[in-house]
Amino acid sequence: MMSKETADFGYRRVPAREHTRLVHDVFARVARRYDLMNDLMSGGVHRLWKAQLIDRLGPRPGQLLLDVAGGTGDIARRFVARAGSNARAIVCDINFNMLETGRVRRLDTGDGDAVRWLCGDAEALPIASASVDAYTIAFGLRNVTRIPAALAEARRVLSPGGRFLCLEFSNVERRLLKRAYDVYSFGVLPRLGAIVARDRDAYQYLVESIRRFPDRARLADLMRQAGFERVTARPVSGGIAAIHSGWRL
Repeated sequence: MMSKETADFGYRRVPAREHTRLVHDVFARVARRYDLMNDLMSGGVHRLWKAQLIDRLGPRPGQLLLDVAGGTGDIARRFVARAGSNARAIVCDINFNMLETGRVRRLDTGDGDAVRWLCGDAEALPIASASVDAYTIAFGLRNVTRIPAALAEARRVLSPGGRFLCLEFSNVERRLLKRAYDVYSFGVLPRLGAIVARDRDAYQYLVESIRRFPDRARLADLMRQAGFERVTARPVSGGIAAIHSGWRL
């Protein structure tokens, strides 16, 4: 019997078995211009958010980071640069195009020795249990088919005392900022995607997926249900994004 499970793909409900393929196709199409679009869409602010994520993580020498949905390796590069000697990072992404774009760029800059590239699914990580010191996922959790499954996998691969950090778009609560944000999101971002990435539909999906993602309180509850402790959520830029933190203790 075929599964009737469904998942959000933007504002559409699609069969769960199709969701992964649809998301994969979106990122395969925009991989080459993904980093450029991030800079243009956020005015470079996403770099500040990622810097705050690394600050909260506090990388140390010798640690191993697993960065899931790591795309072109932006978080991993920051991690190994901050952690110093013997630190390593694994960039895991389900989309080979994103990984290959990041791997080539790291080779060009000569800073790729400490970074390993791994094609894998956030819901079934090809990583041993209790084997990594930290797990990060930046702007990727909203793209998985089953968020609870991805969170459970995150806890599984973390060593006792390991930390989970998620940077994701969030719910804007200030009325005037929310109004301006909605106008920009729905009116500007898809057009920008059409011009720069030549793919309006991909960025229409991005805008819709943000609105369908659980709010901070709900995501914190899902983290606790997955077994994380000392769960916190810190909004940034008026709630446009948030950094969620939890520990495997």
